[in-house]
Amino acid sequence: MVRRQFGTKGSSVHSGILLVDKPQSITSHDVVARTRKLAGTRRVGHAGTLDPMATGLLILGVNSSTRLLTYLVGQDKEYLATIRLGLTTTTDDAEGEAVEHASADAISRVSDGAIASAIANLTGNISQVPSSVSAIKVDGKRAYALVRAGETVELKSRPVTVSRFDVIERRELDGFVDLDVRVECSSGTYIRALARDLGSALGVGGHLTRLRRTRIGPFTVDSAPTLENLNVGESLIGPADAASVLFPRISLTEQQAIDLGHGKKVAAVELDLSGPLGAAELAAGIAPNGRLIGLVKISGDVAKSAVNFPADAADA
Repeated sequence: MVRRQFGTKGSSVHSGILLVDKPQSITSHDVVARTRKLAGTRRVGHAGTLDPMATGLLILGVNSSTRLLTYLVGQDKEYLATIRLGLTTTTDDAEGEAVEHASADAISRVSDGAIASAIANLTGNISQVPSSVSAIKVDGKRAYALVRAGETVELKSRPVTVSRFDVIERRELDGFVDLDVRVECSSGTYIRALARDLGSALGVGGHLTRLRRTRIGPFTVDSAPTLENLNVGESLIGPADAASVLFPRISLTEQQAIDLGHGKKVAAVELDLSGPLGAAELAAGIAPNGRLIGLVKISGDVAKSAVNFPADAADA
């Protein structure tokens, strides 16, 4: 992936997105706060939180590129996780209090075949009840805040898609069964809830002990520096490069760039489009100088800018 340097250490940077490998035991907001200081701007946001227990890929937007985060939040995701069978917790993960232990006899009867069958039922288009300690709002308040305040929270089920749910390794440990798994899923899928539901289906209970996000859409954690080693100027992916990964690219003429930037419509047939449009009918409009003019919506024979992006200098 192409990366451009927009700034040097100690200076403000311009617009772009950052891939960061979040460490354990800090919040996504902590990562944002650290990045604001490093970038010299308060205009930093993220595309989807990770719990403090979780590690892995966070995508941050800096300055005007926060406008791209909307299109990253809904991307499918990949996780590596460890599910412990034999114990339920109040939070469906290792940070909660133990609720119910399964007997050693019940654990011994959990066969590989039973696990495979239960996982098959949790794969594809399914209906999932999120964990009660999720960030979903209930009457204007986060569900996890209500739970911590001692209230009982019952969330409604919602449709999600689990396109891949594979067991990588099974281990027997201290009277439990630990499963290392890989999950690819739609946005809004809760891996804690998959652990809970898998344990429930097997009759022994289950919770999550490890979670690492390895991919969001086309971006992977392999390309992400750790927070400790983050140099914003060196790691920033410019808006044109980021948008061209997410959408087909339109190489605009000078006049087309001017017209679209001013809100005018242009003839779609005259556009140099790099590939087929997705369901959103959006493409990245790139000026001859390499600047992202905006996200261009093509409908029928007409194209117009759906989201404009200012020149990088305006974000300095």
